[in-house]
Amino acid sequence: MTAPFDCQDARELGFDPDRLARIGSFLQQRYIGSGRLPMTQVVVARDGQPVYYDKQGKMGEGREDLRDDAIFRIASMTKPVTSIAFMQLVEQCKAALEEPVTKVIPEFAKLEIYAGGGGSVPFAPGAPAPPMRFVDLLTHMSGLTYGLQNRTNIDAAYRDHNLDFARSRHDSDEFIRTLADFPLEFAPGQGWNYSVATDVLGVCVERISGMRLGEYFEQNIFAPLGMTDTAFGIAGGQRERLVDAYQYVPGKPPKKIDGGPDSKLTKEGRFDSGGGGLCGTIADYHRFATMLLRGGELDGTRIISPKTLRQMRTNHLPGGADLTEMSSSLFSESNNAGTGFGLGFAMVIDPASTLMPASMDEFYWGGAYSTAFFVDPVEAITCVFMTQVYPSSTYPIRRQLKTLIYSALSESRA
Repeated sequence: MTAPFDCQDARELGFDPDRLARIGSFLQQRYIGSGRLPMTQVVVARDGQPVYYDKQGKMGEGREDLRDDAIFRIASMTKPVTSIAFMQLVEQCKAALEEPVTKVIPEFAKLEIYAGGGGSVPFAPGAPAPPMRFVDLLTHMSGLTYGLQNRTNIDAAYRDHNLDFARSRHDSDEFIRTLADFPLEFAPGQGWNYSVATDVLGVCVERISGMRLGEYFEQNIFAPLGMTDTAFGIAGGQRERLVDAYQYVPGKPPKKIDGGPDSKLTKEGRFDSGGGGLCGTIADYHRFATMLLRGGELDGTRIISPKTLRQMRTNHLPGGADLTEMSSSLFSESNNAGTGFGLGFAMVIDPASTLMPASMDEFYWGGAYSTAFFVDPVEAITCVFMTQVYPSSTYPIRRQLKTLIYSALSESRA
């Protein structure tokens, strides 16, 4: 099997190779050897050129060593892909950020603001919600929620109807109809809550383009970028490449919750979850991250304009706030301090407040199975990390990886 990356001389790209080597040693000692994680895979690049690659662990229980071309459930790392897809349609003037979502989702015409009830008591009639805009979906300021937040009666209703994980239970129209029956947590634009908003955005892409979301991704993002192994679900010939998925159990080894070859993902789903449904390889997502680093273009193929991408990775929280001021979420794939949110990405707006090595305007996101990526346009660094343990809040591995990467930097461009 051919290795996925031809790593360049780290010294020539401003890294200390001995310090980069600490990454693999750390992952082995802290996570693989201890059984905390079943597998890890990481690539670090500068100027789009890989300088460090490491893989460790197994494909799963009783399976072979982790393959270079292993396929992972990337969960919420789907969200930046969906956001790019929608902004492609904005560039074609098929939608505008300030337009109401009801332009393509009329089912949302009578949304209300939560006023009480839930559980065994019907939701109380609430005040009519002001129009939700496309920008509210992109920024997670829509008033929607996730059942996994476990805070409110609305979250409980989402769990009861499996709205967080709708792959097999709903098609996109059923998903929207069910969602429209529940009140919003707050008026659109008045708060930040990590939610199914990007799933709704994916439905918007489908209705505007006339294509199922996976088909749109393939034609407009994956094929142009050469991302040959990323899709919703797993093709028959790929099942041996899908890693097993695990869940954290306090004080015990992670519990296997979904196998690879026998995964439910090998069966066709009814709903392409724009918020969390993709599976793919580290090599594919490295290409996506490199496209982002290079302003929306890779190998002569432009996916999005540099100006549009700059708009996406700019903080859109009101008054330049960070998530400590705006977020009502118990969980998201980001830290709150010093972090703003744009059109599909979190970004660093105050490096000192993050209390970790960071650059101004660095942008990133992660997935529920502890996968992660970041793009640092100041230092021209990208990183993609793959593993498969739910939830991503289990270990501080993202902070640790960033610390190891930046401590290996010998030539800063800041």
